[in-house]
Amino acid sequence: MSIDAASLGSSLPSRLDGDSPRRRLVILATCCLALVLTSLDATIVNIALPAIRSDLHASVAELQWSIDAYTVVVASFLLLAGSIADRFGRRKTFQAGLLLFSIGSLLCSVAPNARVLVASRALQALGGSMLNPVAMSIIVNTFLDPKERARAVGVWGAAFGVAMAAGPLLGGLLVQSVGWRSIFWVNIPLGVLALALTARFVRESRAERARRFDPLAQGLIIAALFALTSTVIDGRHAGWTSWPIAAGFATAIACAAGLVAWEGRHREPLLDPRFFRSLPFAAATLTAVLAFTAFSGFLFLNSLYLQEVRGLSAARAGFATLPIALALVVCSPLSGRLVGAGRARLALVVAGAAMATGALVLTGLAQDTPLLYLLSAYGIFGIGLGMVNAPITNTAVSGMPRSHAGLASAVATTSRQVGASLGVALAGALAGTGIESAHRADFAAATHAFFWISATLGLAVVALGFASTGARARASAARVAFLLDPPRPE
Repeated sequence: MSIDAASLGSSLPSRLDGDSPRRRLVILATCCLALVLTSLDATIVNIALPAIRSDLHASVAELQWSIDAYTVVVASFLLLAGSIADRFGRRKTFQAGLLLFSIGSLLCSVAPNARVLVASRALQALGGSMLNPVAMSIIVNTFLDPKERARAVGVWGAAFGVAMAAGPLLGGLLVQSVGWRSIFWVNIPLGVLALALTARFVRESRAERARRFDPLAQGLIIAALFALTSTVIDGRHAGWTSWPIAAGFATAIACAAGLVAWEGRHREPLLDPRFFRSLPFAAATLTAVLAFTAFSGFLFLNSLYLQEVRGLSAARAGFATLPIALALVVCSPLSGRLVGAGRARLALVVAGAAMATGALVLTGLAQDTPLLYLLSAYGIFGIGLGMVNAPITNTAVSGMPRSHAGLASAVATTSRQVGASLGVALAGALAGTGIESAHRADFAAATHAFFWISATLGLAVVALGFASTGARARASAARVAFLLDPPRPE
C-alpha cells in the first residue's frame, strides 16, 4: 500500500519552504493517521463478518461484497486520484478523501441492511483512494532532505504494518464489547482530527505539469474490475457455464484488451503498456495480485471459521490472529532491510515459501484442528505477508526512470487491491456452500480447495522472485527505461 517516496520525489517538484521540524512532524503524523485509517479498514471488517451476517441476515455474496466493494473501488480510482491531486491540489484532494471516508464510515455504522452497507463501503473506498497516494505526495513535498525523507518513509511503513496487524485484534475487542457497528465509529473522530490537522498544517501543492485525464481508460478499468469480481462471486449460484457468467468473463477480458489497445495509442496514458515490457515491473504487479489474493481469501475464511466453526467469541478470534500481527511487526522491517541491501530476491523467495507452507498446513483444516497447529499456520502465513510488501514496491520501480517511478509504484499498490478483491471473491466462490451449511465440518472441508490454490500462488511468488531479479530482468528494465526516457541529444 505504500509508495516509493525516494523515487517519487523527483516527479513532484513543488517545494514547501519554511516548514519547521515540528510542523513537518505534525504533517507526517497526519499522513500516517490517514494511512492507519485505510490500513485498519483493510483487516478490521473481516473479524466482524459473522456479526454482520447475523444482524443484517446477509448472504455469503453480500459478505463478500462488504469487503470487495471497498477494494474494487480503491483499485479503480487510485491512479485517477493521483492525477486529480497533481492538477487541483494535494491538500484539497486529501481533505476530500478524509471527508468522504468519514461520511462513508458513518453511513456504514447505521446501515439498516447489507445492500446499504455495501453501498456505504463503496463511498468510503472512494475517499480511501484519495488518501494513501496523495499522503505520500505530501510527505515527499514536505521532507526535502533525502535522509529525513527516508526516515519519514520508514515511519510510514511502520504505521502501515502496525495498523494491518492491529485490525483483527481491535476489531475483535470492539465487536465483542460494543458491536460490529463500532468498527466504523472509530474512523469518524480520527478522520475529523486528520481534517483539522490538514487544514492547520499542510500547505497546498500541485505538480508543475499534471498529466491529462484519460476518462476512457478509467472507465475500462472500472468495468473490467467490477465485471471480473462480480462474475467470480456470482459464479457459484448462477453456474460457471451459464451465459451470464460467460458474458461477465467476456466483458472483463474485452475491457482489459480495449484498455491495452487504447493506452498503446494515447499520448499520455493513464497506464503505459510499455511498463509491462520490464520483467521486474510485470513480475512485481503479478506478485502483488497473487500474494494479496492468497492473504485476503485466507483472512476472509479464517475470520468466519474461528467464530462459526470453532465457536470463538469475536475478541478471542481477533486474539487468535496475534501470530499474524507479530510476524508482520517483525518481518516488515526485516524485509525492508533485505531490500535495501540488494537482496530483494531472498525476501520474495522467503515470502512465497512461507505463504505456500502456511496454506499447505491449512489444507487439512477440520472442525477440531488443534489450536496450536492453527496458530502456527497463521504465524507462517504472516511471515509471508510481512516479507512480500517491500520487495513488491522495490521491484516495481527497479530500473524505471525517476520521472515514472511514482506511477509504477502506484500501479503496484493498485495490484494489491485487485488481489484483495479477487481473494475474497475466489474464497467465497470455492467455500460458499460450506459457509452456508448448517454443519460446521462442511465449512472446514470446503476451505481446502482455496488453501491448495493459495499454496500454488505462494510457489508462483517464489518463481517470480527468481524471474524478476536476474540479469535478464535487469536488462529488460533498462530497455524500458530507455524507451520511456531516452537520452536527449547534446
